[in-house]
Amino acid sequence: MTDRAGGADDGDDPAILIPFPESRRVGRSEMPVSFDRRELDVILRLYGRMVAANEWRDYAMDQLRDRAVFSVFRRTHDVPLYQIVKNPSLARKQGAYSVVAANGTVLKRGPDLTRVLAVFDKTLKLVKG
Repeated sequence: MTDRAGGADDGDDPAILIPFPESRRVGRSEMPVSFDRRELDVILRLYGRMVAANEWRDYAMDQLRDRAVFSVFRRTHDVPLYQIVKNPSLARKQGAYSVVAANGTVLKRGPDLTRVLAVFDKTLKLVKG
């Protein structure tokens, strides 16, 4: 008797070759989208500032097939105040990053995460009367 490799089967090899089904193979396109280390550094730095200002208290991260979401909460049991979304499919159209308010309004969208997160910077502006 011969094994699958074409050699003689001497009966000593207990390993059984089972082909991995095509439907179970996970390609790069099927992997969930996630924030990389640089993006998480920028987001967590903002989160730390907002926690120190006593505005945010909790966060959650979701890695979905089409987007990654970083949600921030005022209290643990509330709906998220804001969601920072990374959607790579929108990278060439509107920008991969967006900040969404609790009511679903997109506050800012763009290709650069630091510029999108600038929506949280509280700067004083001169108002002429």
